[in-house]
Amino acid sequence: MSAVENTFRKFATYGDTAASGNSMTGKNFSKMCKECGVMDGKAVTSTDVDIVFNKVKAKGARTITFAEFQQAMKEVCVKHFKNKSPEEALQAVYGLIEGKEPGHVGTTKATKAGGVERLTDTSYTGTHKERFDESGKGKGLAGREDLTDSSGYVGAYKGAGTYDKTH
Repeated sequence: MSAVENTFRKFATYGDTAASGNSMTGKNFSKMCKECGVMDGKAVTSTDVDIVFNKVKAKGARTITFAEFQQAMKEVCVKHFKNKSPEEALQAVYGLIEGKEPGHVGTTKATKAGGVERLTDTSYTGTHKERFDESGKGKGLAGREDLTDSSGYVGAYKGAGTYDKTH
């Protein structure tokens, strides 16, 4: 297996655990062209890569095989290296691709201290510190200062609870 085919298989399986590595999706083809430097944004754009992908894949298919990938690279290399012959350009593009692996640039990293740990931090001195005990566990309703009074009396009424005694 050549170095180019090995790179093709690595990008073909990227992001899809069920992929066999024999066929590549358009998303992974675009990712490979971008990360290997085939797509430079001037001579070869993402639109060019998408057009070439759709041109070489079988009608109705969503993936390309390695043979179709080689055909796509023949079309892309002529655009990327305009001053070289098609054979030299193809070898130059293969030189860019060989030995590369999918990168994880821009992926989201897991935070070490989540929002819950910051909320239950006992060293917190803000307005809601009464809502947590020393261990950081929430007190629930008991931790709230302004519990609702559902006795039926207006708050600050002095004679609350005296109705039954007078009648």
